[in-house]
Formats: sequence, structure tokens, C-alpha cells
Amino acid sequence: MKKVVASAVVIACSLMPDSARLLIDSVNADPRVSLVLHVGDIHSGSMPCTGAGLNPLPAGANPGWNPQIFNLFEQFRDPLVYTPGDNEWTDCHKTKELSSGAPLNELAAVRQLFFADPGTTLGVQKRRVLTQAERFNRIYPADSQYVENVMWRDSQVLFVTVNMPGSNNDGLKWTAPFTDETARGREAAQRTGAAIRWLQAAFARAEQEGAKAVVIALQADMWDPAAVAPGGDGLGNYTLFVHELAALSLHFGRPVLLLNGDSHVFGADRPLADPASPSGRIHGTPAVPNLTRITVQGSTSAPAEWLRLTIDPHAPGVVSWENVVYCNNPAVSCP
Repeated sequence: MKKVVASAVVIACSLMPDSARLLIDSVNADPRVSLVLHVGDIHSGSMPCTGAGLNPLPAGANPGWNPQIFNLFEQFRDPLVYTPGDNEWTDCHKTKELSSGAPLNELAAVRQLFFADPGTTLGVQKRRVLTQAERFNRIYPADSQYVENVMWRDSQVLFVTVNMPGSNNDGLKWTAPFTDETARGREAAQRTGAAIRWLQAAFARAEQEGAKAVVIALQADMWDPAAVAPGGDGLGNYTLFVHELAALSLHFGRPVLLLNGDSHVFGADRPLADPASPSGRIHGTPAVPNLTRITVQGSTSAPAEWLRLTIDPHAPGVVSWENVVYCNNPAVSCP
């Protein structure tokens, strides 16, 4: 028996008012969909953040945006799992986001709103998932703060989300008035360590339960060629995580699918299959032939689409996918 999980529609302005209703109706109308997965960026990289915790509120800040997105998430019929993107916290210091938020304040606000009930999804038909806040490594008690990292099992597949944002994993210096290299470095190191431990826990559970595949969802495009081009953000702060992903995938030996957003152009590849390839050379791992990666498109692409995953534990690849159009030309009008 096949089960469908929707990784719906994911990036930048996909829930802007002019197209949100079309997206929600399209996903809700598909009877095969059993879960919605959003891989971050709840607004574009040129839109302001909320100004959470700042007094006075920065000019241009939009404290009402996140609640608006939350209310839209709650209109999806099926359980919705969300993992944060860089636009809604890491990048809020940037001038292109109007210097409208302190990154750590914005992350705290995201957690308070979208993860108010740790271990419970969003959406109309909520379900329980396992959160790192409940099942953290007791040697690292600070890992309990990562309520956004969750895992669950569906159709003999282990799903896991990890807070791994773009902008070189929060590796870019925060700009004034939010400059604090000590806080930024500590945040990135602690979160990356927790992410690695959560990934290890997910693969351990997959091994223990005999899962047919592992699906990982995060925001960062850890092989974005634009990031390693001159003037790019760089990708070096993902290398520790990618090496652990490679080792765990090789040991698991069955299909591993990584879903990411951030670079906004749809594509499917095997970034670690050939160590001599451009993507293989970025992080210098051994060959990992069983890791497939999908970059989910942004909402400004034409046509605008959401990605439907079909889970068949009896099929050789276990997971297949197709894009579903919900708006023909978002730059002009919808539909």
C-alpha cells in the first residue's frame, strides 16, 4: 500500500496572501496527502523580521507577519511540520531585511509561536512527533532547547528535521546594531552539535526499527555553487554535519533522502556520489551512493509547485516524487 506525504511548498513567499489560498486548497484537495512539511523561509530574504524583544521597534519591522503565517499553517488539513529557515532568524540583522531583528530574539520568537506545544505538529489534524526537547542526550542538557528538531516514523520510513539554516549555518557576522561575535559563534557551535547528535539519534532509531529509508528535512543548501563562488557566503560551516551525514548514510546502507530549501531552484541529485565531482569536492567526504538530495523550489518560480513524495516501502527506492502545480505564473497572477 502506498502512502503520500507532501513536502509542501516551501520557500520564501509561498504563503503570500495572493497565492496562499491556492496552495492550501491544492494540498488539502489531495486525498493521498497525509502530512505537510515546510523546509523554512516563511518570508523572502528582502522582507523584514518581527523586531521581537526590541524597544523601540526597528523601522520597518513587521511583528504581525509570523502570526499570519502561523494562522495559514493551521489551515492545512493534515499535520504540518516546520523547520526554520535563515530568513526568519539568522538573516534578520542584514540591511536587506531592514536590520529588523536580533537573530537570537527572532529564533526565540519562532520557537515560542510555532513550537509552543513541543512534540505536537501544526495543522488541523495534529499528530505527536518526538522532539529533541523530550529525547535529548543527557550529557548535553542544552540540547533540550531545540524544540524544532523532531522525528517520526511513517510507512516504515524514519523522518527527521534539523535546524540547519542557510547563510553558511549562521556563519556570517551579524551587522550593527546586532554585532556580537561571541554570541553568534556560540549559537552556531551549540546548535550544530545538537543537530549532529539528533541526526545520530534518528539513524540509530532507523537501524533499531528496521526502517526502509531515512528522510531528512532542513533549510540550508549545503552544496549551493553560488555560495562557493567569489563573494559567496561559503559552505565551510556545514562540513562537520555533512561528514556525519555521509558516515551515517553509508552505515545505514539503505535509501537516504535529504530535502532542503534556501537556493529556491528545484533539483534532484546525489551530491556525495562522486568525490571528484564539484559537489563531492566541497566537503571532501567518501562516496555516498545511497544519499539523494532534493532542493524544493521557491514560490516565485513559474509555475509555482509543491512537491509530493510517495512512500512505498516495497519499491527499490522507497521514495518517489513529483511536482504539483498550484499557480501557473505567480509573477503575474494566480491561477
